[in-house]
Amino acid sequence: MDYRHLQQRKSLHGRIVQELGMDIVSGKVQPGERLPAEAVLCERYGVSRPVLREATRVLVAKGLVVSKPRVGSVVKARAEWHMLDPDVLYWTINSVPEGDFFSSLLTVRRIIEPAAAALAASAATSDDLERIASAYERMECAETASALLDPDLAFHRAIMAATHNDLLAHIGNMLSLALSESIKLTSRHPDTHVLSLPRHKAILTAIQNRDPLGARHASLVQLDNARADAESILEIGIHHPA
Repeated sequence: MDYRHLQQRKSLHGRIVQELGMDIVSGKVQPGERLPAEAVLCERYGVSRPVLREATRVLVAKGLVVSKPRVGSVVKARAEWHMLDPDVLYWTINSVPEGDFFSSLLTVRRIIEPAAAALAASAATSDDLERIASAYERMECAETASALLDPDLAFHRAIMAATHNDLLAHIGNMLSLALSESIKLTSRHPDTHVLSLPRHKAILTAIQNRDPLGARHASLVQLDNARADAESILEIGIHHPA
């Protein structure tokens, strides 16, 4: 699914959640402001109060709003949103400029991925190494940019799993949607396949050689090159954190 194009939710409940979620994430309703009154929303969507309240509970669970007696649903501060929730991430991707989203994600990746690659170089089992290598081999066999996406994601997730740190592995899984959008962006570069393979091969080789410093460096180089590719595609300057 291309998450830069909102899909029409099949159920009315899902549509209410999506539309209210987008209103919040896009800034149409600001933190500290109330969502429209229940009666207004019930009339807008043609639903009963129980149906609307169920949709509101979903937004509460995602950290977007808090329900207060006699006040209604109030949008919480952005820092309290569950940003890696798939829906919240989905709405964010569709409500901010592509370059801004990529820049924010790249900052997170630069913090996490080099450290994970270094840890994987020390902690990976033979099975882990086989999974990482297998994902890379599938990247080599990919004949199109779209076919490169799944094995590229598998490569990065296999490295996270090879750290044998449950929290890192979970973060890797949660970041998969955002990472797929990042890969889709850089894959629009005309030489994406030729450029991507040696960068990932360097990470793989360092991990296979049990070289944590080399793995960290190779990961940073790969991310710096991804930034450069994105800049050439978007023709904007993406902030490179010090």
